[in-house]
Amino acid sequence: MAIFKRLLRLAKPHIPKFLLAMLCMLAVGATTAVLAALVKPVLDDIFIKRNVQMLKLIPIAIIVIYLIKGACSYGQTVIMNFIGQRVITDLRNDLYNHIQRQSLSFFSKNPTGILMSRITNDVNLIQGAVSEAVTSLFKDSFTIVGLIFLIFYRDWKMAIIAAFVFPLTIYPIAKFGEKMRKVATRTQVTMGSLTSLLQETISGTRIVKAFGMEDHEGKRFAKENEDLFRLFMKSVSIRALSSPFMEFLGGVAIAVIVVYGGFQVLKGTSTPGNFFSFLTALIMLYEPVKRLTNVNNTIQQGISAAMRVFDVMDMTPEIKNSEHAIELPKISENIAIRNVTFRYDDEPVLKNINLTIRQGEVVAFVGMSGGGKTTLVNLIPRFYDVTEGEILIDNHDIRDVTMASLRDQIAIVTQQTILFNDTVRNNIAYGDIKKSEDDIINAARAANAYAFIMNLPNKFDTVIGELGARLSGGERQRISIARALLKDAPILILDEATSSLDTESELEVQDALENLMKGRTTLVIAHRLSTISHADRIIVLVDGQIVEEGTHDELIMQNGEYGKLYNMQFRDNSVENNNNQRSMIEKVENTA
Repeated sequence: MAIFKRLLRLAKPHIPKFLLAMLCMLAVGATTAVLAALVKPVLDDIFIKRNVQMLKLIPIAIIVIYLIKGACSYGQTVIMNFIGQRVITDLRNDLYNHIQRQSLSFFSKNPTGILMSRITNDVNLIQGAVSEAVTSLFKDSFTIVGLIFLIFYRDWKMAIIAAFVFPLTIYPIAKFGEKMRKVATRTQVTMGSLTSLLQETISGTRIVKAFGMEDHEGKRFAKENEDLFRLFMKSVSIRALSSPFMEFLGGVAIAVIVVYGGFQVLKGTSTPGNFFSFLTALIMLYEPVKRLTNVNNTIQQGISAAMRVFDVMDMTPEIKNSEHAIELPKISENIAIRNVTFRYDDEPVLKNINLTIRQGEVVAFVGMSGGGKTTLVNLIPRFYDVTEGEILIDNHDIRDVTMASLRDQIAIVTQQTILFNDTVRNNIAYGDIKKSEDDIINAARAANAYAFIMNLPNKFDTVIGELGARLSGGERQRISIARALLKDAPILILDEATSSLDTESELEVQDALENLMKGRTTLVIAHRLSTISHADRIIVLVDGQIVEEGTHDELIMQNGEYGKLYNMQFRDNSVENNNNQRSMIEKVENTA
């Protein structure tokens, strides 16, 4: 009930429209009862008494009543669907925005496919509960009230006899609803798993094909799909059983009424018109009662889906603005990391980090995988919050400034280039949608991207495909750099921005990065140590702790952790170069 009240609160702004729809529903219920009532004068006055005047009036009345009923039915359908769709559209927007405000840890705990299922499948089921179910609940209730009034008016004794059947329906209706809610919950869980599997395998199709796992993924999908099929058939079975059960009970009631009412007509205590008017109302009563049975199933499905949606909506973002957050001025001094410790699920990732980065300085972070480089850098834009200690920008604790003003100061270029299935222009403009066309072109030139963009079919209007699939790795990275250039933020984070590129692409991207780094405070996470020899300082992290700090030459002379990493890479590169040279010689000899 609490969930349903919460859904009704979403419809509160639409109360005037809802009241108008209820008037239409009331009119539909009333006209249905009037049509059943007209059976008596049709039989008694026209066919038995042969009243010509009534023969003229009753057909006109029937046409007018059907006209009113049709207009009101149309009105309530349009209005209720408008309310339902508006509520669901607003709910979907709220859910999407709420998910967007969550921290990175939220997304690591909740698979993309599951979240997609919440926004699409679950919200669609809620729509059925909000518009269709509520419409049927009120419209059919009004119709039932009108018809019950008529049958009691026609013959209260027969009405009481018929009424004995309806209490028998309460228990099975409740039982059907309980089963439907359980099946609906399991169905949505399975649908979420299926959506998650789809998202993973379609986005990772290159790996699936490379390892020849098409049949394996097909079996995984078939299993989830088969589970969904079985649950769907359970839902169909429950729905299908409820209708014939209600029909059987209705048939019992009609049989009893025919016996009792027939005797009353034969004895002369009732007229054929009165009996058939009563019987017509009773038969017409069956349909709205049956629909209410199905409405209960729809409501149970909607409540199940709403519980899952509100579970997400009730999750408080781990990272949010403090009550007295201020705007962060543009950085002019430094970034100070003081006694910072960070734990992820109680596992220490960073331990007592102390570091000051001056404005305009280029600082590189190196170390073996899992050392905490990316985690440390992710704390600065507050993708995560420190567990202990503080991070200050120009003496402002970043937890005391608005996230918008903090992140406005930071541009990021990552190893995994995230681009959107949009035009080149819009992907670059994502850095700052307020910038002009000239700014976009200048950013493309500075990123060494202008030349290849002009060779694309539609130049800046070329749609680049999902994740930039129509571009090479180097081209995607230069678009990403152009986006960061356009943002023109004073702090720049480069997270292994060239590690996945070949040598030729790396040279082009490195040149673009040098343009990007000019005049900015730059934090570089490096895999290839050859790319950071120019850094003002290099920070070496091991097991979440700073173990060395200095310039490239200073650290080489110390022959510590950095020296080991450098020598290891130098040796690997030498072997790779020798192999490449040997391969080239073999090709030349074979050609000769």
